[in-house]
Amino acid sequence: MIDASRLRAAVAQTEGRCGDLAYNLEIHLALIEEARAQEADLLLFPELSLTGYSLGDTALALARRTDHEIIQRIAAAAKGIDVVFGFVEEAPAARFHNVMAVARDGAVRFVHRKINLPTYGQLEEGKLYAAGQQVNTCPVRGPWEAGLLICADLWNPALVHLAMLRGATVLLAPISSALGVVSGGFSNPQGWDLATRFYAMMYGTPILMANRLGQEDSTQFWGGSRILDPQGQIVAQVPEGKSGLAWADLDYEAVRQARFNLPTLRDCNPDLSLRELQRILNSPG
Repeated sequence: MIDASRLRAAVAQTEGRCGDLAYNLEIHLALIEEARAQEADLLLFPELSLTGYSLGDTALALARRTDHEIIQRIAAAAKGIDVVFGFVEEAPAARFHNVMAVARDGAVRFVHRKINLPTYGQLEEGKLYAAGQQVNTCPVRGPWEAGLLICADLWNPALVHLAMLRGATVLLAPISSALGVVSGGFSNPQGWDLATRFYAMMYGTPILMANRLGQEDSTQFWGGSRILDPQGQIVAQVPEGKSGLAWADLDYEAVRQARFNLPTLRDCNPDLSLRELQRILNSPG
């Protein structure tokens, strides 16, 4: 009998070619097969895993609808496994989004459009993409409900809080994090380590973080893809400087115990938060 309270989760650390959809597709298909061979239930790729990150004006030529052949090939390969991968989506009315899609058994069944588009440091996503407008969750299996936020989305704590209020029991964090792109004095590896440990511990939630490796122009991606348990401890990590997978068996009982011991969600009082937010918004000046 399959134990639905256990989730075998995998994160992919990839070194693709910026703008080369065919090459990056083959990487996806190979890692999906490897994850399926390990009987994974869920596989997370990095942000914009299919296209590369440093796209500039080429984002327009690389944009694809969810029914495009290349997207459907990934969906067809996702047999019995939820595969979460990133690309530039062409949405209705010629709007273009940085998205992560969840595919399984031949269908794209969930899409998250990135909400926080960074336009600071060396980052200029706000010039390229339309911002998403919703925080939703995606059922995985049994009691597991995935909250899915993309990179800078997680630098807005309110979005993480909304995902938790929506019922997330595992948080997916696909990122494209590079060295020095915020400022010379800000360490992205240290920042992500602190943020993921905090969110996991505070909300009693496992976290999957998938980052890319390699260089695009002068941008150096540092990897660090990992899986954390509900206490904020790293339980699996792709070796430094290596492409490939890391996986871990997550137990829902650990989520139950963590949220019983530290009842952040139980005590968060969303009605008070809503009232105070409305009061702030209605205050003069």
